[in-house]
Amino acid sequence: MGPGAVREAREAVAGHFAEVGVAPGSALADAVLLVVSELVTNVLRHAACSPLTDVGMTAMAGRLVVSVADAEPRLPELTDDGMGAGLRLVAELAADYDGDLRAEPAIDHDGKVVLVRFRIPS
Repeated sequence: MGPGAVREAREAVAGHFAEVGVAPGSALADAVLLVVSELVTNVLRHAACSPLTDVGMTAMAGRLVVSVADAEPRLPELTDDGMGAGLRLVAELAADYDGDLRAEPAIDHDGKVVLVRFRIPS
């Protein structure tokens, strides 16, 4: 994962907005792209040796879920005292869309996945 990882992740996610019902250029699209930027930046800062970074986006039942997985097994502390400015911003953006932020161990590899849920405005 190199210096262009944030840009590449943002472009990949933006390329799938139409598939998941997010209008490009909308406030939700901007929030999602900022979340992707923050989460991939966190991987670069805190799991730089991670050989794996997977960014995903799915939508179902009016919810959009953005996921960023890496090979670092240590979960981030998602409390007010434990979060840095980036994760705090991610949590606030999710909350703006009646969503949330969580992290859990990855199922298919060693590491973790950070999940951010948004309600898609109708």
